[in-house]
Amino acid sequence: MNGTYWKGLFLLLVVCASVSQGQVVAPSAQTDQPLRQSLFGLGLFGGPAGGFGISFRHHLPHTFSYQVTGGIINVDEKLKYDIGVEVQFDLVRGAGGRCFAAGAASYFFTGEGGVNEMEGPGRAGLGIGGEVFIGSGFHASGDLMFTYFSDGTVLPLPQVGIFYYFY
Repeated sequence: MNGTYWKGLFLLLVVCASVSQGQVVAPSAQTDQPLRQSLFGLGLFGGPAGGFGISFRHHLPHTFSYQVTGGIINVDEKLKYDIGVEVQFDLVRGAGGRCFAAGAASYFFTGEGGVNEMEGPGRAGLGIGGEVFIGSGFHASGDLMFTYFSDGTVLPLPQVGIFYYFY
């Protein structure tokens, strides 16, 4: 498929997302109170500790949430994929966003014939993050995690995501 097709599809997704109405709006009044029901999110997320790709987030009642992220691509006979999970504990929650402590783990694969060519495919991270409401049910999220790679490297690295929330 050519580039025009992908540009058109992206434009259509952006237009539809901006004019569509969400099923619900995330609670904005009295948000210093714990959530009384589960809140779900779908979006895109990227980070070395939590994974890159399509992401699902489940914010349980009160202060705990988790997300699962994964992506896969096959280019020039070389398979690339990752799967990651992140857990978050709300430290502060307000009308426009929240701050949280987070932990994540992921596995990355790049190679052919089942042989992983990456030197540090396993990752784990601990850190803090924040999330802000950007409109129409969408939230932007960012973390800063001290990320451990399975080859022994430890680096402070960012992670970012955008999610659409619904009940």
